[in-house]
Amino acid sequence: MQNYSNTISIERIPTSVTKVLFETIKIGIIKSNLIAMIAGFSMAMFVHGISFFDKIGNIVLALIGSAMVIGAAGIFNNLYDRDIDSKMDRTKNRPTVSGIVDLRSGLFMGIWIAFGGLFALFIASPLSALFGFLGLFLYVVPYTMWTKRKTIYNTEVGSLSGAMPPLIGWAAISPDVLHSGAIALFLLMVIWQMPHFYAIAIRRMEEYRAANIPMLPVVKGIRRTYLQMNVYLVALFLCSFLFWSFNPYIAVANALLSLGWLILSINGYRRKQEGKWARSMFIFSLNHITVLLLMIVAYSIGAPLL
Repeated sequence: MQNYSNTISIERIPTSVTKVLFETIKIGIIKSNLIAMIAGFSMAMFVHGISFFDKIGNIVLALIGSAMVIGAAGIFNNLYDRDIDSKMDRTKNRPTVSGIVDLRSGLFMGIWIAFGGLFALFIASPLSALFGFLGLFLYVVPYTMWTKRKTIYNTEVGSLSGAMPPLIGWAAISPDVLHSGAIALFLLMVIWQMPHFYAIAIRRMEEYRAANIPMLPVVKGIRRTYLQMNVYLVALFLCSFLFWSFNPYIAVANALLSLGWLILSINGYRRKQEGKWARSMFIFSLNHITVLLLMIVAYSIGAPLL
């Protein structure tokens, strides 16, 4: 494997085994995706009137399997992208870039974690395993190995993978994945990711440019990104109506959050420096999805107890 250690600040290279592992599997992405997965199985239990203890085995297996599959996707992504990761400040100290995790050991770890995760999901539900495999495949092949380096639509392709966790969770409880609630969660995750990752792309635009990654602001400019971001924010607002049959308060919450995000986008773009505007958009995106998913989980679990 080519060594990129000449670009590494030695004092920033992770030294503990735990830290190396967490950076290689992208532990932050695992945590955030598990929240969406939990929202999926919580909502399915509520919709179908299923008790938590009736499906506790499926839930535990789905949690373990999802974490492993997402972690495997992170490993494969890090291995494939180690050349461009070495050119970006936020990724240049990853273990796969520094050589702490080489290609052979990384592939070995990723393959076994992927198989283990898919097996756990299959025991929970074959349909969960299918969605887990789709998420892994979409992230590694169409996104990482193809569109990320070829087209401005890489974010759209990547969003499909990022929308699989709630479907994994739902399928662990019920095969009824065409239910309006499951569709609402899937579309929420697909649409939300677009303005979220556009904000990241604007903040890191020069890094993406240096790595020759065709992110939308790099190729088309910030104004085009701003306009496209607003289109997705309107779509996110309209997505609120899909939650009405589940719970009107959830629908209203998403509508208000989406509207607030759109107002922040329009006002911030006009009044703030581009970097500060993008940062505020990024922070709002995290608050938006965290609040909404936790509301869904709290209502799904709490309502039957009242």
